[in-house]
Amino acid sequence: MTLAFIAVILGLALLVWSADRFVEGAAATARHFGMAPLLIGMVIVGFGTSAPEMVVSALAASQGNPGIALGNAYGSNITNIALILGLTALISPIAVHSQVLRKELPILTGVTALAAWQLWDGTVTRLDAIVLLAVFGGLMAWTIRQGMRKKEDALGSEIEHEMEVHPMPVRRAVFWLVVGLGLLIVSSRILVWGAVEIAHGFGVSDLIIGLTIVAVGTSLPELASSIIATRKGEHDIALGNVLGSNLFNTLAVVGIAGMISPMEVGPEVFYRDIMVMAALTLSLFVLGYGFRGPARVNRIEGAVLLACYGGYTAYLISTVF
Repeated sequence: MTLAFIAVILGLALLVWSADRFVEGAAATARHFGMAPLLIGMVIVGFGTSAPEMVVSALAASQGNPGIALGNAYGSNITNIALILGLTALISPIAVHSQVLRKELPILTGVTALAAWQLWDGTVTRLDAIVLLAVFGGLMAWTIRQGMRKKEDALGSEIEHEMEVHPMPVRRAVFWLVVGLGLLIVSSRILVWGAVEIAHGFGVSDLIIGLTIVAVGTSLPELASSIIATRKGEHDIALGNVLGSNLFNTLAVVGIAGMISPMEVGPEVFYRDIMVMAALTLSLFVLGYGFRGPARVNRIEGAVLLACYGGYTAYLISTVF
């Protein structure tokens, strides 16, 4: 059991570090090949920050641990909105300037509704997975089109500023792209093994481990980048990290895991976890779209989001004992 705890800690630390290197390398490589800053922010950064969830869930599904696969994806979405955005807004209110991000808010709400509909029967079949991946492909095509057509946007300007402040030679960028991806796979294997061993050792379900330890661990890249971006006044990067990650988690992460191995889960995933995720996503849509005036998430709303995360986590823990 001690070895399992060490594996989880080591796996999480290596996962966060390698994800950061992977995102930096991928973004810099894309920039060297002439990709627009807005496109880098919408596609590369979104994909990169969700790479930990993607690899962990794929490995968990292939090893017959659907609880970790789904718990990681949906738990990360809950963590991204309630913990990461809540904490970020508490540090500094998040103002939303990017029109592209405002378009993504209703899309994320619709994608969450699709996920809820699919899990109504407690299964994610290969057909469900194909639908998720097809929607993901269509969304990526729309995203690329938006990124290429839109010349000026707050998100693109913030990404361009970051890349000018931290330039990276092309050889170094490709090196970290490849090494970061390799370490992501290795660290994910270590993490999944440790999480499964802990779950079995304490008689806790894989789902609870996936929703808590694994979900928070794989969301650490988003937490770090969002807090750093907000302290620099780059609010659209902070929100873009969460929106991009949640879209990737719901569509690509669950879709890939479902293609590898169809998954069956208990009714609590729909009635508890999906409903919490849907409520948080809807609240983010209302807060971030700007129905009440300027689009922003203030400190009070951030505190409410944090309280929701604390209450949800406390309830999960109470079900164990």
